[in-house]
Amino acid sequence: MKKILVIAFIILTSLSSQAQEELTWHTDMSKATDIAIKQNKPLFLFFTGSDWCGWCIRLQKEVFKTPEFVKWAKENVVLVELDFPRNNNQTDAVKMQNAQIQQQLQVRGYPTVWFVSAAKAEEAKINLTALGSTGYVAGGPKVWIDGANQIIKKK
Repeated sequence: MKKILVIAFIILTSLSSQAQEELTWHTDMSKATDIAIKQNKPLFLFFTGSDWCGWCIRLQKEVFKTPEFVKWAKENVVLVELDFPRNNNQTDAVKMQNAQIQQQLQVRGYPTVWFVSAAKAEEAKINLTALGSTGYVAGGPKVWIDGANQIIKKK
């Protein structure tokens, strides 16, 4: 019996870590924009306080780290994490980039997810067109993804 439990634990742990490893969360808006333009996908801007925001951590656990979300995200969006940590160090460039985008989209609380389409103008300036936003939604990955699909289908 112990062997079965150990094997089941190993399988569940590997599936969970596999789902987490499969997603790429960008932190550089310029690079993420290039990818989104090339793949013709909207940007998924996740505004979070990764080391202090309980609702952000809950959203990641209940939705973003599930196999359903991993599959959906790979097919539909380019993921960008815009983090506002209290204890983790960030470069000044990342802090400035995140603050500028937060101000532009008037993000007032965490977690907030904005879906935007992106274009690059001359001089590498990024133009964002807001499609809509959401945050924590109770009900797990299916409910969250259904709401996200309603937002990104508006483009």
